[in-house]
Amino acid sequence: MNKRALLGLCLALLLPVGSYLILQYFSKQAVDMPRHYLLDTVVTRVEKGKVINDSMWHTTANIRLVNQLGDTVNLYDRPGKIIVADFFFTSCGGICPRLTKNMALLQESFLRGGNVRKKVDSAIVQFVSFTVDPEHDSPTVLKAYADRFGVNHDNWWMLTGDRKKIYDFAFEELKVDKFSEDPVSPDFVHTNRFVLIDKNYRVRGYYNGLDSVAMSKLAKDIGLLMLEKDRTKKSELFTQILSLSWLWLIIICLVLFFVVFMQSRQRIDRSTPN
Repeated sequence: MNKRALLGLCLALLLPVGSYLILQYFSKQAVDMPRHYLLDTVVTRVEKGKVINDSMWHTTANIRLVNQLGDTVNLYDRPGKIIVADFFFTSCGGICPRLTKNMALLQESFLRGGNVRKKVDSAIVQFVSFTVDPEHDSPTVLKAYADRFGVNHDNWWMLTGDRKKIYDFAFEELKVDKFSEDPVSPDFVHTNRFVLIDKNYRVRGYYNGLDSVAMSKLAKDIGLLMLEKDRTKKSELFTQILSLSWLWLIIICLVLFFVVFMQSRQRIDRSTPN
């Protein structure tokens, strides 16, 4: 076999091997996705002789309340969206105005098409603020409060309704008192925490709504969750390509093709008169 043929054979071998190594490298580049927080249970199963533990993360239950426009809405009315939730009350003279201001700044970061017409990209994220003083905070009061902070109603609900329902949701579904250095009273939910909920209604983060660094991380984590499906679910074809059995099959086919091709070229060269 001449040098040209040998070089071609080496290329035929190195191409699939190199492609495999490149795919393996990029498939292992882990993205630091927001963690899950609320574990319900762990289910153990056996697959191909291996024991696998599946974590069953808590799915936030639906809740039905009234927003600042007087509309009765459900948390599940906006499927496929990332949710950022907080708790406040309109007569608060402490942290609540600052929380609302920071939430408004976060909402502005999702403006679509510039600031000309204040179009919010409502396909990405839904902001939800629960009043913890529903006896005072009627839809009319909430609307006035929202307008005072320039809230865009396209994708931000300020919700009121049954007090017990709101408090049960805060403590039983979002667990606002967990993973927190500051205690949260069960009698009055007064917390600076923003809660991040993914498209499957699972809690993925708690953030200090008064801290600019935490707010920047929250904005970044929203973007990561939007990409989570593509990052975690490989297509069947991609999985097969990464399989070593497929790699060796590709190599064998390429080598056989190359050998047949070279033999054919040699026969042609011999039959061609000088």
